[in-house]
Amino acid sequence: MRNYQSFTEIESDLKRLDLERKIVLEEMKLLKTEFKEDLKPSNWISTLMNVAGKYGLYVLMKKIWK
Repeated sequence: MRNYQSFTEIESDLKRLDLERKIVLEEMKLLKTEFKEDLKPSNWISTLMNVAGKYGLYVLMKKIWK
């Protein structure tokens, strides 16, 4: 625990803590927005297409090597 020598030190720390709190809130809003974007079906479809493409390439290469 910090010992303060004046009210200006207290006010300074309170301002700093308030700014830190606001920064964290904005970061949480950004994470919420990114999470919503990740849950959209269009993102799922593109991910599935990528996986299917890689699997298809794997099967094709496997047939070529035989």
